[in-house]
Parts: sequence; C-alpha cells; structure tokens
Amino acid sequence: QVQLVESGGGLVQTGGSLRLSCAASGRTFSRYAMGWFRQAPGKEREFVAAITWSRSSTVYADSVKGRFTISRDNAKNTVYLQMNSLKPEDTAVYYCAARTDQAIRVLKYEYDYWGQGTQVTVSS
Repeated sequence: QVQLVESGGGLVQTGGSLRLSCAASGRTFSRYAMGWFRQAPGKEREFVAAITWSRSSTVYADSVKGRFTISRDNAKNTVYLQMNSLKPEDTAVYYCAARTDQAIRVLKYEYDYWGQGTQVTVSS
C-alpha cells in the first residue's frame, strides 16, 4: 500500500507562486511514476503534470506548460509541484497520484493511489 499526503496549498493572488508537496509512504516509491491532477468545482478531475521514477521524463498539460514544474526527491519520498504565474483558472483541489509502474500516464484511471487533495485558490 502507498499513502500520499499533499501540502502547500493556500490562497494566492494572480501572478503569485505556490509549491505543493506530496509525501509518500512505501519502500518502492522511487519506482513509481507520479502525477498531479486537479479538480475545480463542477468539473472533471484533469491531468496537470507527471514524472517518471527516474526523473528523466516529465509531461505537462498545455494549460500549465511553462508555468508549473514537477520534480521529485526519491530520497525523501516526495514529489513537488512548483506553480508560478498563477491564474484564477488554476483554482482547484490538487491531488497527488502514484502508479505502480515506471511509465508516465495522463489518464486518472491509470493511477493506483491518490492523496486527499489540497486546495489552491487564486484571487483576481
């Protein structure tokens, strides 16, 4: 089993920055591909970014490309999402997800474990 706990959400003004963290339990964390998703009120949960276990590959949604950066520290069992130039449309609950495979995927059903989410609110 893997447990994921997100932190770092909050309220920020347009143009501001936040860094989300996701702490994972489990000895094989370093072998999992990790992803971030988000869900705004009344909308489907959508892909934001993902990273391979080796950090050799990353993928971003077009809506965040150039503004968000995903990274991971396998020694700390933690994955991060640095969010810059935030916009009101980035407001959502952000979820960390893990899949028990090394390959990046962008569909939520391809992830095996989920955190409880952390709220990000960007004011205009």
